[in-house]
Amino acid sequence: MADFDVDLFVIGAGSGGTRAARIASGHGARVMIAEEDRIGGTCVIRGCVPKKLFVYASRFAEDFEDAAGFGWTLPGEPRFDWPTLRDAVANEVTRLSGLYRKGLEGAKVQIREERAVVEGPHEVRLQKTGELVRARHILVATGGWPTFEPPIPGGELGISSNEIFHLPQLPNRMLVVGGGYIALEFASLFARLGVAVTLLHRGDNILRGFDEDVRVRLRDALKEAGITLRLGCTVDRIEELPDGSRRAHCAHGDPIEAEVVLVATGRRPNTKGLGLEAAGVKLGPVGEVMVDENSASSVPSIHAVGDVTNRVNLTPVAIREGHAFADSVFGGKPWTVDHLTVASAVFTTPEIGSVGLTEQQAYAAGYELSVFESAFRPMKATISGRQERIYMKLIVDKKSDRVLGVHILGHDAGEIIQAVGIAVTMGATKADFDRTVALHPSAAEELVTMRTPRA
Repeated sequence: MADFDVDLFVIGAGSGGTRAARIASGHGARVMIAEEDRIGGTCVIRGCVPKKLFVYASRFAEDFEDAAGFGWTLPGEPRFDWPTLRDAVANEVTRLSGLYRKGLEGAKVQIREERAVVEGPHEVRLQKTGELVRARHILVATGGWPTFEPPIPGGELGISSNEIFHLPQLPNRMLVVGGGYIALEFASLFARLGVAVTLLHRGDNILRGFDEDVRVRLRDALKEAGITLRLGCTVDRIEELPDGSRRAHCAHGDPIEAEVVLVATGRRPNTKGLGLEAAGVKLGPVGEVMVDENSASSVPSIHAVGDVTNRVNLTPVAIREGHAFADSVFGGKPWTVDHLTVASAVFTTPEIGSVGLTEQQAYAAGYELSVFESAFRPMKATISGRQERIYMKLIVDKKSDRVLGVHILGHDAGEIIQAVGIAVTMGATKADFDRTVALHPSAAEELVTMRTPRA
């Protein structure tokens, strides 16, 4: 038997990698983890955590306005200070990164803060020190990285979601390029912070892959919030103007000028230069590590979890994949992750909560459906005067009565869908929803009071 320096070498100290490292160490494995950036990964450092804090900040603008309808008089005109928010969020990210480090140290995981590349089925090279580490198993958990596809002249004048959290000042005008959830979340929150936002997307509608009724309603809500939508259009080139601002030239229509151009056209698995192909690991069309249900690659000793596999690119999924890998390989408790029923949220305002199949996916899968939906004005808006609507939709299989999908657009949709996800994962039927007593008054009670399917 060959001698190994460690039982597990993890490349990438994000959510999936750190979970796998800690669980494997708890099972008695000798573990080393390498991270070339900050410990914590995309979600903690430059993703969902700082983004959600920014979203909270953006919603105060409407809260201040709504307060008047409930009898509150503010002492003066509310003022927003960008550096205060930016620095407070940065401090919280630093705190969380420190907690991730403490978790690894407490689990006796060896930490290497430098880039690591694969040199063979059992070998990893640390590039800064040149150290060669022999590992019984290698886990790739390097996540994804923003891309500008296709590349265009002047593309370097735009920024990605990595840099958006560190702007030296709040711009007056912002161009957001993209139509996915990252683009929409930033467009939504910056518009509420007082920025004039234009969103440009090559598709004819936003949020491809989400339920069509939700997509349409969110699009209209973003317009209502003052965001200028330019759909069916692409950027040909970006130029810098004498005052330092940018001008984006579009395939159709007038050019767009803005101090900041945020390019949010997608993310790619972060596998470039990792040495995986040379080691025999099969990669997919966008560079993803091809794995089986056990997260094993084409090389038996090399596994991968999280966004680098391009399966379901969500932090909780990466965490579960990392946990399943460690239990299965080092704990003698094999299990796999179910990727079919995963709840997700889009933190625009209004936000989206979704779990299970969309109506379009269900029909494509051959189901005969009963579709239930409800659109209503939330109680808070009746006093605040805000023109706000909540939309809820249940996708039900006619034959089995099983609820195949639930989709919500409105306040607290993300919080609601987490609980609903339990029911859908357990295979709840529409009858189960119907016999659940409503909690009144609440928006969520609509989920258990819909009686008549849409014609």
